[in-house]
Amino acid sequence: MADLINRLVADDTPFDATKRIVRPDGEVRYIRCAGVPFVDGHSLKKYVGSAIDVTEHELLTEELRRREAYLTEAQRLSHTGSFGWKVSSGELFWSDESYRIFEHDRAVKPTLDSLAQRVHPEDRADVKEVINRASAGASEFEHAYRLLLPDGRVKHVHALAHVLEDASGNREFVGAVTDVTAHMMAQEALRSSEADLLEAQRLSHTGSWRNDVSTGIVTVSPEVHRIFDIRPGEDALTPEFFFGRIHPEDRPIEVQTYERASLAKTDFESDYRIVLPDGSIKYVHNIGHPVLNESGDIRGFVGTVIDITERRRAEAVIREQDAELRQMLDLAPQHVRVYGPGGERLYANRIALDYYGVTFEEWRQTSGNAFRSSLFVHPDDQKRVAREFDANRSSGSAYESEVRVRGADGNYRWFLVRYNPLHDDKGQVKRWYLALTDIEDRKQAEDRLRQENVALREEIDKASMFEEIVGTSRPLRAVLSRIAKVAPTDSTVLITGETGTGKELVARAIHRRSRRSSRAFVCVNCAAIPRDLIASELFGHEKGSFTGALQRRVGKFELAEGGTIFLDEVGELPTETQIALLRVLQEREFDRVGGNHPIRANVRVIAATNRDLEACVTAGSFRRDLFYRINVFPMENPPLRQRKDDIPVLVEYFIDRYARKAGKNIKRVNKKTLELFQAYPWPGNIRELQNVIERSVILCDTEIFSIDENWLPQPPLTANSKQQAELPQTLLAQEKEMIEAALKDARGRVSGSTGAAAKLGIPRSTLESKIRSLNINKNRFKN
Repeated sequence: MADLINRLVADDTPFDATKRIVRPDGEVRYIRCAGVPFVDGHSLKKYVGSAIDVTEHELLTEELRRREAYLTEAQRLSHTGSFGWKVSSGELFWSDESYRIFEHDRAVKPTLDSLAQRVHPEDRADVKEVINRASAGASEFEHAYRLLLPDGRVKHVHALAHVLEDASGNREFVGAVTDVTAHMMAQEALRSSEADLLEAQRLSHTGSWRNDVSTGIVTVSPEVHRIFDIRPGEDALTPEFFFGRIHPEDRPIEVQTYERASLAKTDFESDYRIVLPDGSIKYVHNIGHPVLNESGDIRGFVGTVIDITERRRAEAVIREQDAELRQMLDLAPQHVRVYGPGGERLYANRIALDYYGVTFEEWRQTSGNAFRSSLFVHPDDQKRVAREFDANRSSGSAYESEVRVRGADGNYRWFLVRYNPLHDDKGQVKRWYLALTDIEDRKQAEDRLRQENVALREEIDKASMFEEIVGTSRPLRAVLSRIAKVAPTDSTVLITGETGTGKELVARAIHRRSRRSSRAFVCVNCAAIPRDLIASELFGHEKGSFTGALQRRVGKFELAEGGTIFLDEVGELPTETQIALLRVLQEREFDRVGGNHPIRANVRVIAATNRDLEACVTAGSFRRDLFYRINVFPMENPPLRQRKDDIPVLVEYFIDRYARKAGKNIKRVNKKTLELFQAYPWPGNIRELQNVIERSVILCDTEIFSIDENWLPQPPLTANSKQQAELPQTLLAQEKEMIEAALKDARGRVSGSTGAAAKLGIPRSTLESKIRSLNINKNRFKN
């Protein structure tokens, strides 16, 4: 007040202020003082005003503020905002909590439109209908809807309001809006949890139940309905109802179990059978737990019932299978033995006991540890058997060993022994299972076939022309597509193409993708073997069958048994060998040279040649019937000049391959060099490209790969190379016209003595390639 008086004296301004006074009795009163200055000339003479006792007003105002603060805090804690809505003007009045719920800018007055923008699109129609009903005269409304906030979050709100109407008939709704998001999420989580529980009960065939002693009613989950086949309209579910479903033979025991648990107020657990209305029988496992009141008296039981019908049936099947297994073990050709973790003898099947010539009891009473010493194991093998067991006992790993075992006649035979451990839950070995397979015949044959096995391994490990097929050009993709289609079959394949196009690589790719991929792939170059030795190479020979045949030799077909044999340059086979090969393809058998016993052949044949076999058939150097046998699935490898799109990829591949071998770091290829590679016709195909790059990498001293243009001279033009080379662009139309004329004369036939290839004097494969490149439809000439 002193500050106020000083300002009034200095400024000569009116005032209106409230102050507190303290009466002599200590009572505090609120006084409102208001006054105006009285100025005479330019000087303040006095203030004239009034003093009003406003104590009651101020106290009421403070109480109102206090209650308003309480209301605001209550709204905040309960997430409930208040609102008002004047129907005639559409005005909305929100409390602070309403603004927070709707996350609306407090500086902007809310409207029905802004409210609608906050409502979830799927709920707007319902909200609009509620507003329309209220506007039309409804006295109250209540509804729940969702809000879609700008950041994508969703809120659930519940609104409740009733109308107030003044004497003039103006209607205004007042109400509350509550954020029920947490409640809705909790309900959804509860529903999800209940659904998960019901699904878990369904999957585990486990139902829950509750028996109330006071009402005698049993409450059960849906899975109990399924287990007991309780149908709609069934009588009230009582203990008597469920006892009535129990199999008559099991009912007395189950009643006694329940009664004892009720008297002792203890848990119970039992298995019994139930009889369903259709007469079928189920096995169930029932578990109960008593529920006691505050006085300790039993109120009822809660528990679970599990459908164990499948388990019981499985146990019965297992028992039957166990009996069958023991019978099978007794009849099995292998010796089967079971030992304890320390070598204790537990079981031996009948064939093992018969081989040893002892009874089961005699075998079990045999002295010594079964893994360290045995009367049945050859003395020279006993230390090794013990050593192998010690090496694997600590880890409990399965292993194999070859051991000589003595029979009842005193003779020893070789057996392959497989040791398989059985572990408990802690990883400790509980049992050792041994299976002994007689391999005496195999051991005797090993020495005889050692040389042949070495040769077979050399063939299996032989590297192909290069490690993998490289390229993405259209002709190569066509080859890969045909490989993928023919590989899973056992069809005979004939691969044609120029030298250096990778025919062996295609053959190996077919083998790797076939069902025979785990067996041998044997490659035979028919052109590299002398004509008088090729039959022996392919089919083997008997000792003394010809001069120099000092011992029996296994042929390539026997080495490839179950796998694939690749006959490269098959067109070079002599006529007599062609006859033998035809027999293999037709009858799946052959004879060794000098032998008189046919040998079955389960071998897939893949042949390859760079010759025109149809021309060879016409010339009489290749059998027609053999040609049709090997030409089941023909494949032609395109020359590199038709795969120019693959040259950059092949160049990168070979540079990386040979640079790593040479320890060089080549980062890129000279542009001019790449252009030379793509312009060069590559008469030697990929093999020539490979050799040029290998030579160039050796000579390269920089990080940029390049070659001299003189390294790729144009090859001399022979008659064949002239026919195979691509014609200049200006002559393509003439070439197409010539080919179409030849096809017309040959009525669409390409191969054979009267075919278009013979008329034009070029190989069939070359003509086929040109027909494809020139987009000629040869079928239209067949009529």
